[in-house]
Amino acid sequence: MKIMVTIKRVIDYAVKIRVKPDKTGVVTQNVKMSMNPFCEIALEEALRIRESGLASEVIAVSMGPSQSIDTLRTGLAMGADRGIHVEANHSLYPLSVAKILKKLVEIEKPGLLILGKQAIDDDCNQTGQMIARLLNWPQETFASK
Repeated sequence: MKIMVTIKRVIDYAVKIRVKPDKTGVVTQNVKMSMNPFCEIALEEALRIRESGLASEVIAVSMGPSQSIDTLRTGLAMGADRGIHVEANHSLYPLSVAKILKKLVEIEKPGLLILGKQAIDDDCNQTGQMIARLLNWPQETFASK
């Protein structure tokens, strides 16, 4: 079985966020970026499942600008077998991400799709529910074990 895990590039959780002077968002230039902590937990769980012998491959997926490749490299260093980068130079909203994931699931045919509980940059927690509906798959939210 393949497991697909989404990993998002966000401003590092330890960085003090600064609002842009025009109040249109937060300053991201010259700011340390890292993998969303909840995505990191999801990837770690996928790796545990693979190590237990229940899965054969873990695929990390990231969407965003070319710098998102650094986040994929982190996922590969953690133990993911492959990484897929969907380049997007504009903002991606939860429904857009869910539709892209649906296409990737149709291509890769994973037996399990794991997403982090939420992203620390927007706190949306919507993509998991949307992709489950688009795929007509059952879902579990906020699983801890």
